[in-house]
Amino acid sequence: MEFDEFMGMSEKDKYLEDNPHISQVPVMFSYVGDHIMGVGPKVDSGFTERMQQIANSHPGSPLADRYGKSSHKEIKTRNVLKKHKVI
Repeated sequence: MEFDEFMGMSEKDKYLEDNPHISQVPVMFSYVGDHIMGVGPKVDSGFTERMQQIANSHPGSPLADRYGKSSHKEIKTRNVLKKHKVI
């Protein structure tokens, strides 16, 4: 059986001495940092450039939607093709 008890470190030591049948179980805790709400380290420009090269080689891929460079004409053409279920 698990339960939570909130106390200071000195209180915890005393509590565990008084209750030998209880043992402390380590539990992972949440880290507060850059990974919260998508505010992480910036992507390296070399990585972005390489992803753009790959995206340009595969224009119909989801990678191209994210990193690809498309002209206005290409975007409109792709939307019409999607509308008519050609792609």
